[in-house]
Amino acid sequence: MSDSAQLLCASKDIQELGTGLRFGLKVGDRVVPAFAIRFRGKIRAYLNQCAHMAVELDWQPGVFFDSDKKYLMCATHGALYHPDSGACAYGRCAGRGLIPVEAMEKDGKIMILSENTIHFNQDTQQKPTP
Repeated sequence: MSDSAQLLCASKDIQELGTGLRFGLKVGDRVVPAFAIRFRGKIRAYLNQCAHMAVELDWQPGVFFDSDKKYLMCATHGALYHPDSGACAYGRCAGRGLIPVEAMEKDGKIMILSENTIHFNQDTQQKPTP
């Protein structure tokens, strides 16, 4: 676990199976898109990049779950990922999965544990809605 815990948002801002929170991680001179969701009561965070093709999963900002709310889905070609692990469940992503971002929840706050700085801008941030 990294010593660099950074505040992402309040716990109430990410609802179970709801809209995810988009953010970026500054890596070197670029910002890598990422997102956080709540699944089975736990916060999960991943880089926002399909394992099959280097595209962001959400076509509509913050909409990561499929219509049944069982899987995370790449809106570009329909690859499905297990929300609790990021592992491929269906599609051309077979054998590959989403890249996790270490996150934790404590005292009503969601923290990202990374040496890379959290970055918000118009391209990466989407305020969660219930």
